This record gives sequence, C-alpha cells and structure tokens, in this order.
Amino acid sequence: MKSGLSIIEVILVVLLLGLVAALTVPRFSRAGSADIEPDVRMPLSVLRNAIEMYYFDHGAYPGQNPDGMHPAGSAAAFRSQLTKFTDEAGRVADRKDDRHRFGPYLRAGIPPCLVPPRRGQTGVVMVTIRPGFLPEANGAGWVYNYQTGDIVMNSDALDAENLAYDQY
Repeated sequence: MKSGLSIIEVILVVLLLGLVAALTVPRFSRAGSADIEPDVRMPLSVLRNAIEMYYFDHGAYPGQNPDGMHPAGSAAAFRSQLTKFTDEAGRVADRKDDRHRFGPYLRAGIPPCLVPPRRGQTGVVMVTIRPGFLPEANGAGWVYNYQTGDIVMNSDALDAENLAYDQY
C-alpha cells in the first residue's frame, strides 16, 4: 500500500488553512490601523468609574464639596478628591488613616485626553451645564459637571462614524 495524501485530502487541508487565514488575518491587519475608538474610550471609562465609586462612598460627586483646601466646584477639589485619601465629607489627606479611609480612586492621576484638539491634556474644566466641547478651555482635556457627575472629552473632533468625541 502506498503512503501519501490523496488529492481530496490535499484540497481539504488547503481549504482549512484558507479558512484559518481568512479568520485571523483581518484581526491582525487592524492592529495598526486608525481604528482607535476602544483606546480613546478607555480614559473616559476610567474617569467615569472613579467618579461613580467616589459617589457611592460619599453620596456626592467629586468636586461637589470642598476638599479641605480647595472650594467646592473647583478643578483642584475634583483632582485631589479622586487622587488622595478622603474622609466621608470629601476632605483629603496624603495618607490613609482611621478618618481618611476612602480612595484614592485614580492612583495614576487624571488620564490624558487622547483626541485632538486637547490630546495629552489632563486638565478639567468644571461646569454646571451639560458638558460638551469648550473651545476656550485650552488646557482642559475634560469637561465635568460636578453636580451631575457627567464628564466628556473636551473635543469637537469626529470619530470614524462622524460622532463628536464630546458625545461619548
């Protein structure tokens, strides 16, 4: 008896390899493309989760109350309440103790905005209206309503589906 592959077996192997290639090649070819929406959404998701965790612990949004050094409604209060230890009222401390037992919610600080025109900016502009792109806020990567906890990217650039990043 001869050993070897029949023509049908060879065709089946080629078809199987073609199917595997058809399923995996598109996935790898997108890795370096301009399709960055999932990465762009990551810092926004991190901020929103930190804001909600703070609200769960304190019953108020970060920046809604003073932090013991900065007034309510200030970007400095927002930043310190998310990046330092806090007590029940939102007053901050650099070290955890019996009173300051919450947080920090963002150990690496405020993440940078990843889209133009504010790419790389970590500043936060505080508002009491529905947050959206604020062209006059040059140093702010984020627009945050400290009364509702809503935060958006400070960008009017459009994603691949023509949706403005401040609408995410």
